[in-house]
Amino acid sequence: MRGHLPEREGQREQLWEENKVYEQRQKLNEGKPSFVLHDGPPYANGPIHIGHAMNKISKDFIVRYKSMTGYRAPYVPGWDTHGLPIEQQLTKEGYDRKKMSLTEFRDLCREYALGQVERQKAGFKRLGVTGEWDNPYLTLHKEFEAAQIKVFGAFAEKGLLYRGKKPVYWSWSSESALAEAEVDYKDITSHTAFYTEKVKDGKGVLDNNTYFLVWTTTPWTIPASEGITVGADFDYTVFTHDDDPKQYVAASELVAKLADKFGWDNLQTVKTLKGADLEYITAEHAFASVDEFYQDREVLVMLGDFVTTSDGTGLVHTAPGYGDDDYRVGLKYGLPVFAPVDDQGRQTEEAGPDFAGVFYQDSEQISLDKLAQAGLLILQEDIEHSYPFDWRTKQPIIFRATDQWFVSIDKMREDILNAVDEVTYYPAWGKTRLRNMLKDRGDWVISRQRVWGVPLPIFYAEDGTPIMTKETIDHVADLFREYGSNVWFERDAKDLLPDGFTSEHSPNGEFTKETDIMDVWFDSGSSHQGVLAERDYLTYPADLYLEGSDQYRGWFNSSLITSVVVSGHAPYKAILSQGFTLDGEGKKMSKSVGNVIDPNDVVQKMGAEIIRLWVMSADTSADVRVSMGTLQQMSEAYRKLRNTFRFLLANTSDFDPKTNTVAYEDLQSVDQYMLVKYNRFVAQMRSYMDEYNFLDADKLLINFVNNDLSAFYMNIAKDVLYIDAKDSTNRRSMQTVFYEILVGMTKLLTPFLPHTTEEVWEYLPEPEDFVQLTEIPDAQTFANEADLLATWDAFMQLRTHVLKALETARDDKMIGKSLEAQATLYVTPSQQATLEALNASVELMLGVSAVHVHAADEAPASATSFDDKFAVEVTPATGKTCERCRMVKESVGADRDLPQLCDRCAALVREHFPVAVTEGFEVKEAK
Repeated sequence: MRGHLPEREGQREQLWEENKVYEQRQKLNEGKPSFVLHDGPPYANGPIHIGHAMNKISKDFIVRYKSMTGYRAPYVPGWDTHGLPIEQQLTKEGYDRKKMSLTEFRDLCREYALGQVERQKAGFKRLGVTGEWDNPYLTLHKEFEAAQIKVFGAFAEKGLLYRGKKPVYWSWSSESALAEAEVDYKDITSHTAFYTEKVKDGKGVLDNNTYFLVWTTTPWTIPASEGITVGADFDYTVFTHDDDPKQYVAASELVAKLADKFGWDNLQTVKTLKGADLEYITAEHAFASVDEFYQDREVLVMLGDFVTTSDGTGLVHTAPGYGDDDYRVGLKYGLPVFAPVDDQGRQTEEAGPDFAGVFYQDSEQISLDKLAQAGLLILQEDIEHSYPFDWRTKQPIIFRATDQWFVSIDKMREDILNAVDEVTYYPAWGKTRLRNMLKDRGDWVISRQRVWGVPLPIFYAEDGTPIMTKETIDHVADLFREYGSNVWFERDAKDLLPDGFTSEHSPNGEFTKETDIMDVWFDSGSSHQGVLAERDYLTYPADLYLEGSDQYRGWFNSSLITSVVVSGHAPYKAILSQGFTLDGEGKKMSKSVGNVIDPNDVVQKMGAEIIRLWVMSADTSADVRVSMGTLQQMSEAYRKLRNTFRFLLANTSDFDPKTNTVAYEDLQSVDQYMLVKYNRFVAQMRSYMDEYNFLDADKLLINFVNNDLSAFYMNIAKDVLYIDAKDSTNRRSMQTVFYEILVGMTKLLTPFLPHTTEEVWEYLPEPEDFVQLTEIPDAQTFANEADLLATWDAFMQLRTHVLKALETARDDKMIGKSLEAQATLYVTPSQQATLEALNASVELMLGVSAVHVHAADEAPASATSFDDKFAVEVTPATGKTCERCRMVKESVGADRDLPQLCDRCAALVREHFPVAVTEGFEVKEAK
């Protein structure tokens, strides 16, 4: 009963590997329809965590189920092996990439990644996950890198790539640009500033003694200020206050609120204007009066659609080098894209001598001090708001304009959104989420200023013209397929170009090459080509992608974009997304907090089956809480299943399915009923599994095992299996159904609990060596099942009433076990007909020693009545307890030779054990 899962599971997995069970399953499925679940690659860094376990086990459920229901379902696990975290890990270990050659450092990265792959692979295999573990895909494999270069070539061929200087997410802690999928958001406190900028040229609309009230949430960007943005259709008021001779401009609906915030009284309106009236007015840079470095700088008033009046002043400080909205409006008005911050987040000399070399966060106070010195700072206050962070380093990022390579999303947005409609989503809201992500997505920055990754296959001519023709890209792809991407760093540009390559832009035949690498989301997003299209036994598009809900902006997203460019369609037919794993209190798991659950620890203490059963029972459509207490509860649920299998095995140990099976039409009525119930259970289980609805499958399983089997069928079975003659019709009838359920459930639960079902399978006289090499049964239907179910379902309602009455009698100490009771039933005519139609022992079905039936209108006041006019009265049974069947019968002792037995048991013993009767017979309680 204990199972000894931690020890025996590993032995069983070794047996599967030695016997190549996965390979045998693939061989059996040759020629069948294909079902391909494409594995989203986890990052090769660190041990697996409980979220990994939930993901991989969920995939294993599906792959195993499809493999056992008529599909060829190969599973190729994969890993994402490039990227910054591996570089950072080597840095922590003491390696300085700037003191060694690029290829030496990349070789170290490769070695580290491969080690992490093996570490995680062992963890996944120990969870019982089946697949091509000896032939996984890695994004560092030569053939994968070559396919990725081809994908890049498709973008180049369609004119979707461009190099530009525009603000991107810049991680100073990683010294690289980031994609949207690499950004997390956290709530932080920021310093905001309300300040003024003096009109320089009012264009006849404003006096030069007028000051714009400007608001910013990033005072450190003021050195790069190029403009002020207003809303074209907003009303703006020019006003004075108190004895101040200056005139101020702010959005009309905010003036009163601002005056109250600043403590200004006696407001006087000078005039009211539309925002459009302020266009092209110029103002002095805020630092111009106190720092000669800014004396010649001015800011331009522009119209923008991102201005709001929900907060601020209605006039927004604008620095085109530090924000997407700022960039777009600055581009429209021809402003320079100015971002005087270096890769490490320090202000450069272009920001001014007071800022040069100062970390951007520290320079915030310098800006505030300068505003105060100029007499322009009206108010500085703190606000809490959501701010982007580098998801790897956990440090805040900045928006910074740098030269990067971009994919133009706008040029293909309609095609991408059309592809969204081709896909089936589980849950259904996934479609809306993915569509919204893509509908509003900006251009994709795909260049990274790092070392460990796939290089951008771009050459530059002498005059700086980028070269990325089909000829050059195909040649690079061929080189990568033969040598791997290291060849890009080992050879000069001329040696990476096709033989005899020339360009009108390089009259001297000189070329250089790009040094940036590709975004790792381009790596994994190309896997449909690097894996599905690369391996001829897989299919493209895949039938299913299954990952966490964060991948709507990650892998689901990048895969869709690249696939639409390459092939014009989505890379998947369906998406199944899951929530995140949280601790028992609903908090995010973190090693520093100490609330992480290590799957390896659980496996060593409880076994992998416990984790697998937990995954089956989890509502993965939302975030999933898990604790050691949760897993302990799963241990109890597992023991219930294990004990059910043990009971079924024990009571079919003398059953030969070849010779003892009873045909359906010859089964006892209760056995027919149970067989019909079982087949309907199979049908519903398969329906849930077809929809990847493991939670409802788990609920259905628990209900069938606890209620239909344990509380009813296996309970009443004891009287037949232990008491009736070995080869009696009743016993063989029941064993037929037991065996059918035992074999069917063993197969049905193999996708979920393969270690346990293989253990059960060893005890069954079935021809296959492994249950994984069998097929999950189809549900059967029977000619009379509708009438049969109607009769038995009606009886089961009456049985529920009787059980409640028995429980009350037990609480009142009237009886102990239910066999010590007799039940008098008071029934309506239709209920009487139900009892007669059962064609079964009502005593046996109710678990009492005697049953008496009367009309409902004869029920005494002492009987317990129910809404359906049914009444029952429970009293102690009369007679003695038979030492063989344990029923209380008045016939006990009627047979003088067997005085301890009732007439039924005495007859059975006389018929089947005549020697025992003549030589003496001692009854021992059945075990």
